Amino acid sequence: MITFEKLTSENIDIIVAMMQDFYAIDGYDIDPIVSRENFKIFLDDEKLGQSWLIKENDLVLGYIIVVYFFSFEFKGTVALLDELYLNADARGKGLGKKAVEFVKEYVQDKGCKLVLLEVEPHNLPAQKLYESQGFGFHPRNIMRYGIKNN
Repeated sequence: MITFEKLTSENIDIIVAMMQDFYAIDGYDIDPIVSRENFKIFLDDEKLGQSWLIKENDLVLGYIIVVYFFSFEFKGTVALLDELYLNADARGKGLGKKAVEFVKEYVQDKGCKLVLLEVEPHNLPAQKLYESQGFGFHPRNIMRYGIKNN
C-alpha cells in the first residue's frame, strides 16, 4: 500500500540522500549540509510548506516537497510543487500520478488557488504525467536573480 508520510526531523537524512540522487540527474549543485539546515527551518514552520516521503509499506520510494507563496495575480495562496522524486525502480508504475493527485487534494484542502511546478524540457515522461493531471504550460518564462549573502 502506498502512503504519503509527513517528513519529520528524524527522516531528514533520508530525503537529503534522495535529493542528491535527484539533483544528479540534471547536474544540479546541492550542498547536503545546507539542505539539512533548510529542512530544520522548513519543518518548524508549516506556513512555508510540507514535505512527505512516498512509501510502500516500510520502503521509501521517493519524496514530495510543496512550498507556498501569496499571489495577487493568482488570487491568494499558491502551492509550488517544488520537488517530486521517485527512485528509478518506482518510476513508470503509476506512483507519480498518485503523488500528484495527493498534492492536488492536499493543497485544495489548504485553500490554495493554484498549483505551479517546473519540469525539465527533456523530461517528457514527467510532462506527460503532469498534462494528464490537468497541468498546462504557463505562457511566461521564469527569470531569476541570485542574492549573494555574505
